Amino acid sequence: MNRDVENFLEDLFAANELNRLPDRFGGGRIFDRPLIGVSGGDDPIFLKFKDVVGPKHLTPAEMWEQSGLPVEENLAARLRIVSIIFPYVELIRRESKSTVEMPAEIYSVGRNFANAFMDDVLEKTVAFFQGKGYRATSGMRSPAFQIIVNENPVSVYSAWSERHMAFAAGLGTFSLHEGFISKVGCNIRITSVITDAPFEATPRKSDDPYANCLFYAKGKCRRCAERCPGNAISEQGHDKLKCYLYGQVVQKEMTQRLKDLLKPHLRYINGKEEWSYPVGCAFCQFDVPCMDRNPMKSKTEG
Repeated sequence: MNRDVENFLEDLFAANELNRLPDRFGGGRIFDRPLIGVSGGDDPIFLKFKDVVGPKHLTPAEMWEQSGLPVEENLAARLRIVSIIFPYVELIRRESKSTVEMPAEIYSVGRNFANAFMDDVLEKTVAFFQGKGYRATSGMRSPAFQIIVNENPVSVYSAWSERHMAFAAGLGTFSLHEGFISKVGCNIRITSVITDAPFEATPRKSDDPYANCLFYAKGKCRRCAERCPGNAISEQGHDKLKCYLYGQVVQKEMTQRLKDLLKPHLRYINGKEEWSYPVGCAFCQFDVPCMDRNPMKSKTEG
């Protein structure tokens, strides 16, 4: 089953027209070949995420139930979470390395167009499982999915963290800039599908949440902090408020530049609809040792 879904996703990434930049930026792919990992729904780590991410973060069984699917005996043990990594293509990464203050236009457009493609991948992957006689849902497309914002103390998190799903599936670890470092680096997007299909789980090599980050593992690097124009990264970690505020500056500028191309995106924040035209920032993901690889591995190890 694991290889079947890998083949399905590779074909989808190659053929889907939503995985394309507009002609103005060459019309090429936004994302390279996907990576997948699988975790078991009864993994104890999902309960830990209620402390690590936030108290309203859902376990796979809770997301399954809130998505309207039937609850059965030993449900958690029967569920599998298929985490999918979307690596940006080398062209987008290369053109983003030298940017300062504002991201490369090709990245902003790719980041914006990515949402429609990721949504389509989720819809088609759920249908793929259903076509084989299994049930499936996706956290990001579920009515239970929302962004939770608290003012006192300030915190922002989602009810279904794709980065944490990827960590549970053994696809990588976190970083000083709070991104996710996979074997193809941190300049990625992530999503996931929950299913009762009989997948084999992919083991985690380590439960150390920062094993792939040079700063936490070896006390060196900090390149992401140097790259951040919003001064949102320090040795103490990632300041979400500073990141958000600089992101608003980027949003205003890049939306004005690219408004004829951008696609709207709907999010639910504290249960309320909010439309936006996401363009990203991601200075901390470009021209850093973890941009396109796990820096704790040699290039021959991958």
